[in-house]
Amino acid sequence: MKIISFNVNGIRAIVKKNFISDMRIIDADIICLQETKAMVSQVKEALVDLDGYHIYANEAEKKGYSGTAIMSKQKPIEVSYGMGVSEHDHEGRIICAEYVEYYVVTVYVPNSGSELLRMKYRMEWDQAFCSYLKSLEKNKPVIVCGDFNVAHKSIDLARPKPNYNKSAGHMQEEIDGMNHYENNGLMDAFRFFNPDTVKYSWWSYRAGARGRNIGWRIDYFLVSNPFLNQLNNAEIHNDIMGSDHCPVSISF
Repeated sequence: MKIISFNVNGIRAIVKKNFISDMRIIDADIICLQETKAMVSQVKEALVDLDGYHIYANEAEKKGYSGTAIMSKQKPIEVSYGMGVSEHDHEGRIICAEYVEYYVVTVYVPNSGSELLRMKYRMEWDQAFCSYLKSLEKNKPVIVCGDFNVAHKSIDLARPKPNYNKSAGHMQEEIDGMNHYENNGLMDAFRFFNPDTVKYSWWSYRAGARGRNIGWRIDYFLVSNPFLNQLNNAEIHNDIMGSDHCPVSISF
């Protein structure tokens, strides 16, 4: 089994590039997308050329904003949208697909914003989302993937010192949110296999950051601790273009 997660920064834009051919080459069993920036019908229309998948999408009330999708070769037992908390479920940020042995959740975690105006909301989100994942975990293991909008540790961004407690994505409150997931048994799959590897999944469009590899690792797979021993590897696919993010994946 291979699961891939990709913040596409607009599904209608990326399918005009190499997205369809890239996904055919990777041939993942489950593809999780974030920041689709489209209505459910538009997501399905954009993906019509990628055969062999059941497609599920979630949209924000605000048009052209946020949004997530799951594409699965195997039809899930059940698919649900949101975490069941009205104040957090109007931006299309969560989809959960249930399979026999586990849940797969894709998530696009709110950004605190350049002026940190959503920091308080972001902290509330992290707490509520962790509680939601733990409620799922009472039934079976959880695999959650997506854009968490935080570089957890100094190794996860190219310039930690200038950004620590100054920039959204590397504030202590956001780091504490990631610590909370780990303290509750949801483990970072990439760091499990690659404790010392420097690799990023997002680069600013400014100043040629991707070409210079001035990036951040903000896209994750977190898995229930007992599930770690079933994983074969966790990867970051820096060679796949089309977005300001690149895909990340696990196989098991």
